Amino acid sequence: MSRRRPSPPLTVVLLLVAGLLLAWTIPALGPALRLAGGDGRHGTFTARRLDCVRHPGHESCAWTGDFSSHDGVVRRTGVTLAGSDRPTHRAGMRTRAIDVGLPTRVYGPDGSTEWIFTVFLFLAVLGILAFTTAPVAGAVRRRVTGGG
Repeated sequence: MSRRRPSPPLTVVLLLVAGLLLAWTIPALGPALRLAGGDGRHGTFTARRLDCVRHPGHESCAWTGDFSSHDGVVRRTGVTLAGSDRPTHRAGMRTRAIDVGLPTRVYGPDGSTEWIFTVFLFLAVLGILAFTTAPVAGAVRRRVTGGG
């Protein structure tokens, strides 16, 4: 039984989607893997202000403030503590945090499961690339080996 090749327009669209997703996931892989392993610079987050966004029937809030690593090497202002919410902190409150290298976000000492989405998205991109390039690779292989 032979497999049907995807149509050329579908292949082009899938390759464009894969390229866009790769441009997003590759820079995020390093921080995602550090987050999964709980690696990064440990330090202290100081809450400064609560930023909230209201949606119909829902409010989403996060604390923004300053991060200082325990070794004093990293000092950043205007970073958001991932997973924080209105009741979790108050202005001036300090808490332990981990900096995994993202420019605007630090994480609590227990990390986060945000990395799972990034890793699965990267694996999906690899699947799209395999789906779109396998017919071409097979044709090249048949041509080189002289097979049917």
